[in-house]
Amino acid sequence: MTQPNSRKPLVKGDAPNLVGNEGYVAFIRDVKQRIQSSQIKAAVKVNQELLLLYWDLGEQIVAKQAEANWGDGFLEQLSKDLKSEFPGMKGFSRRNLYDMRRWHLCWSSIWRQVVAKLEPQFMRQLVAQIPWGHNLLIINKIKDGYEALFYVRKTIENNWSRAVLTHQIESGLYQRDGKAITNFEQTLPAPQSDLAGQMLKDPYCFDFLMLRKKHDEQELENALSDHLARFLLELGAGFSFLGRQYRIELEGDEYFMDMLFYHVQLHCYVVIELKAVKFKPEFAGKLNFYTSAVDGLLKAEQDNPSIGILICKSKNDTVVEYALKGINKPIGVSEYTITRSLPDELKSSIPSIEEIEAELNRTLLERRT
Repeated sequence: MTQPNSRKPLVKGDAPNLVGNEGYVAFIRDVKQRIQSSQIKAAVKVNQELLLLYWDLGEQIVAKQAEANWGDGFLEQLSKDLKSEFPGMKGFSRRNLYDMRRWHLCWSSIWRQVVAKLEPQFMRQLVAQIPWGHNLLIINKIKDGYEALFYVRKTIENNWSRAVLTHQIESGLYQRDGKAITNFEQTLPAPQSDLAGQMLKDPYCFDFLMLRKKHDEQELENALSDHLARFLLELGAGFSFLGRQYRIELEGDEYFMDMLFYHVQLHCYVVIELKAVKFKPEFAGKLNFYTSAVDGLLKAEQDNPSIGILICKSKNDTVVEYALKGINKPIGVSEYTITRSLPDELKSSIPSIEEIEAELNRTLLERRT
């Protein structure tokens, strides 16, 4: 007798109709994700193995040239032989072999300069984690060992493309990173105080903006909002934008913060206030109020204390330090720089949506009349 819940067994040639089946859709989505993850891991592994090969080859070239006193003609001959032996494999041009030699010498020198306490193999494994083009970019542009290691580690942490790495080097991130004046040590527990301090820069480089020399806060805020992707890149990894002129209400009164973010690595809200003038002590008091309000109104139990960042046109470091001494909320103060500017008689920011709509309405009204 056939059991009530028994199913007819599939025989060869049967094809179940799984189109639209939720279980199958979820299954195939999981399979695709696993395949994509494996492809990414395989690509990373291939890159690392290739870089380790380049390191070893560069090391052997250095040793042979020193031992046998072979000149640069050696690289030409080696290139011909390797390309003949491995015709389907790229990377054995004379230029690339020369770069392998130079790359090995550069990082060996850096190891002796700044990280002699670490094993040489650590350096080899570290630089193999970023692509070959990134490695060449760093040794071509950076001479200081500490700075070179900084950009290697930042590239690994943030998965920077070569274009982003170039931008960060040219904007002097190493010289600006973690340099803001803060009260984090007094207002935040360790290690969050250290992590928060590393999050800030001084100055922030807004070279992607075109502003008048005498611009105001609204123009600066509008311009940063219009170039939000570039602004987020300058702020650094971990910032999630929640809004501009973010409204909060206390006892029937409204207050508006310039910009509100959430930092996904520090697990806290970040209030950013913009000032197109020199720092004044009262600016810190207002930002202290905003961070207190965010902690009271928005902060969840699992969130860390909110942080305030004041970005102003200029500052006196001594005045900033005195102003922050009496503040009980974590606040950092930085300057911003703009390398390009428009004549003061020209408006600096791209028109907002509201301004465009108002102009269109005026134009339509004029045509009707």
